[in-house]
Amino acid sequence: MSVFGRLFADDEELGKKDDDRKQRPTNLHLPAWSARKPAPWRRRRVLYACLACLALYLFVKNIPVPDHPPVHLRPAYGTSPGHVPTHIFKPLTETSAQKPPRPEKPPDAEKYYYDGPISFYKLAASLYAISRLRGQLQLNKNVLFAASNLRSASELIPIACEMASWDRNDVHFAVMGRDDLDLDEIQLVNGIGDDCKVNWHDARPDFSPWSSDFRMEVSVSAALGHAETFMHPQIVITDDHSREDAFFTNAVRAKAGELGKSVIELPRDAAEKMMWIARLDSGSLAAWQTSYVDILIHAPPRSSGSLLSLLRSIEAADYFGHRRPHLTIELPARIDTPTKQYLENLVWPPVDSSASSHASQVTLRHRIPRRTSTVEEASIRLVESFYPARPANSHVLVLSPQVELSPVYFHFLMYHLLEYKYSSSAPSSTEVKNLMGLSLELPNMHLNESTMFYPPMIRSPSKSSEDSPKEPTPFLWQSPNSNAALYFGDKWVEFHSFLTSRISLDPATIPARTNPISKNYPSWLEYILELMRARGYTLLYPNFRPDDESVATVHYELFHPPKEFSMSKPESDSDTPVPSLDPKETFPTDPQSHHPKHAESTPLTAKLTSLLPNRGFVVPELADLPLLSHQGNELSSNIFSSTARSFTNEFRRQVGLCAATFKPKVEIMKADDLFCNDNPETRAGRSLADLDSDQPFAASQPPDYNKRAPVVADDDAIRQSEFEAHLSRQAGGKEDAGAKVGVEDGKEERATETKNTAEKSSSEKDGKDTAQNGKAEFKKFLKEAEREKGVKAKDAMVDPEAKEKSVVKDDEPEKKTEEKEIPKEKSSGRERGW
Repeated sequence: MSVFGRLFADDEELGKKDDDRKQRPTNLHLPAWSARKPAPWRRRRVLYACLACLALYLFVKNIPVPDHPPVHLRPAYGTSPGHVPTHIFKPLTETSAQKPPRPEKPPDAEKYYYDGPISFYKLAASLYAISRLRGQLQLNKNVLFAASNLRSASELIPIACEMASWDRNDVHFAVMGRDDLDLDEIQLVNGIGDDCKVNWHDARPDFSPWSSDFRMEVSVSAALGHAETFMHPQIVITDDHSREDAFFTNAVRAKAGELGKSVIELPRDAAEKMMWIARLDSGSLAAWQTSYVDILIHAPPRSSGSLLSLLRSIEAADYFGHRRPHLTIELPARIDTPTKQYLENLVWPPVDSSASSHASQVTLRHRIPRRTSTVEEASIRLVESFYPARPANSHVLVLSPQVELSPVYFHFLMYHLLEYKYSSSAPSSTEVKNLMGLSLELPNMHLNESTMFYPPMIRSPSKSSEDSPKEPTPFLWQSPNSNAALYFGDKWVEFHSFLTSRISLDPATIPARTNPISKNYPSWLEYILELMRARGYTLLYPNFRPDDESVATVHYELFHPPKEFSMSKPESDSDTPVPSLDPKETFPTDPQSHHPKHAESTPLTAKLTSLLPNRGFVVPELADLPLLSHQGNELSSNIFSSTARSFTNEFRRQVGLCAATFKPKVEIMKADDLFCNDNPETRAGRSLADLDSDQPFAASQPPDYNKRAPVVADDDAIRQSEFEAHLSRQAGGKEDAGAKVGVEDGKEERATETKNTAEKSSSEKDGKDTAQNGKAEFKKFLKEAEREKGVKAKDAMVDPEAKEKSVVKDDEPEKKTEEKEIPKEKSSGRERGW
């Protein structure tokens, strides 16, 4: 027996025994034994199992590499800003360090090729952490610094830390570039410690070192969108576009324009030259791109040399990437050849290196020369040269040709404009509402140029002891400036309204007053001073130390008087003194007589912070600054306000011809409430005799009416027509009296014509006498008109029959007086053109 037989012998026997126990089939026709066939369902089960194993094998073999972290570690942007997630955000260094898979056909830039979906793994944690800073509000104190590379970050981080130290803003710094350096390492490299109170944000996407420019541009735009949702920054500050990546600059400009945010692109060396920007609050910074400045230059005759010097200083100034001001130049009647050549080659603003489209920002106005120029014409000519399109944001810088500007004058101008005009606390400040503008010059003479002016001094807040010396401080002065001053757009519009009503007044109806302004200043200062005194407006003046450099230097050796005053007395060769020809003359000189009234200073070339109060360590409030009247007296705010109200009431009564019962309605950027000459219901109804008894204004500056052409108001024409009708009624009252008057008139006319043909001088004298008689008769007519109004008011309350009797009785004496005075009235009427 074989081996297998022996091994399975027992089984065979056992099987045989088992077969003996089984019941045999009853069908005898079937064979005793047959082979068993497998069931069909078993085959399908085996087939399914094989297919499942094959699918599992293929899935495990070709499983994809996960690009994203687990779901529980992903930031959830859908929750509210005030909710902070409970899970922990850990830096995913393994995922960010892992290189993404390359596409089959990489683009040309092999280094930056990845264009996959964008995820911000570290941004959500920092955005949720600033929910306490009221970022959900549209108006807040959030300021965002953003950088695309480490070089730009090193320039912006010192400014951001300095701004945070002033505690006026909530400062944020976001990194949005390709650098994979951690935020802690960036702070360590730049020497930033715990004293820098800046909120840091990592706004870089996943796989940023390999991302394409398009993916990075989209990520920057998306990051700014998330920052707007959680932060609502008032301003976005970046480095110069030449040092930032192109994708970053394009995305920030486009997204900021979409969100309505301003972007400040700081120039090179901003940490050294523009550290003053760290002192501004969020409200001031938000107006960075919405504020405009126009320059207005009025060049008097024979001032071409000084005009060229001023234009060169404007071109050489530093504008730190800001929009260049628009230039408007009022040229004199005669222009010399060097000035023409300079203006022909003047390109303003300068063409930049990008070769972009260039639009000229220069307007030249060459007026038609006139033989005489009145004060009103000169004032209107200058004020009409500028009118703001947006009064809240457009302002004008008035410059005299004898001024030379510092290279950092625009730094000084923008700092004070943004700080005191657009600060977050400006809308609630009374001093800001009464601020008319800023002066770049510190004068050392009053407007009359006969009294020295000494600016106020105060003790430093850090040195409050009485023994400590006083230091210079800016101050508010109710005195206009024509050499170098910035006037706000809304106040300039109000000045337009004031001047329109002011020059329409009849000079004969205004009392004479003393003029404290020297003739060396232009005539429009007289009118703007009246407005400042009536409204209580002031200018902010700087105050420099004696050894400090200045923002604007006035060269008085280049001074030329205004045209309206220089033409009042024509020059002649006979007026010029002839020098002595004695060779033994010793030429005596008195040093005191040659002492300059106006001391000149050197233009500023250093940092702006050296000129700020206390070297820039303190930002003074307007309410804390000294307040000076137009005469230079320091007053408290209450006394200053009461003085302005008193002057306003006197101005309405004496100049505006308003009644005592007049209730003014003050409107923004309008001065119509100061005048009532166009409204007969509000006129005081005073005659010329009443005006003669009025007291003049104290220390005001009236226009010189003897040298001005009178402007006839509409009311005078009405009165003249009424007076003509009155004369005609008197002439037709009696036929005999009319005939007598006609004969006398004919005699007087023939006598007058004979005198005119005989002697011209006597005719002129008679004309003057006739004009005086006409004025007297005109006064009498006004009195008669007032008396007739009173009689009519009384007649309305008496019996009609008694009224007729009184009229008949009173008519006879009046006719007698009229018969005697009619010839003079008619003669004076013809002479005056009535």
